[in-house]
Amino acid sequence: MLRQALFITLLGVLLSSLGGCTYIGRNYEEPQVELTGVELIRARLWSQDFVLHFRVQNPNDSTLPVRNLAYTVYLNDLLLSQGTANLHSLVPANGQRSFSVPVQTNLWRYVKDVGRMLEDPSQPINYRLRGRVKTGWLFGRSVHFSRQGQFVPGAYIPEL
Repeated sequence: MLRQALFITLLGVLLSSLGGCTYIGRNYEEPQVELTGVELIRARLWSQDFVLHFRVQNPNDSTLPVRNLAYTVYLNDLLLSQGTANLHSLVPANGQRSFSVPVQTNLWRYVKDVGRMLEDPSQPINYRLRGRVKTGWLFGRSVHFSRQGQFVPGAYIPEL
């Protein structure tokens, strides 16, 4: 008898939460994820410390829970860094929230390739960032983002 009551209660909770997800899904707009900055904290021979700054914009009328962010960063075709960050935060309805993600890299294995990239500091270097932000609590969505561009190393490291 107790088992049957527990089963009916759990089934009711599950069905009501699925109904809520269906309702939310009708007017749901994808949030926008932007890379707003890259901050070099420390550059050493064996490791480099950066902070990637992101902004998530929520165009929906309800608060958006953000669980985690997965990212991959490339310089030209070299994998610079990849990882995940647990964010566990709320983006307000029709609002935005900024997140900072610490990143540590080791370019030692690419020292020849990076050296070639830096031979002429006025030559632009291509970068590519791809990632995914997981939203929601139980039945969340994944928001994919991608950004690419170029930067000129001489503008950031004047000693070159």
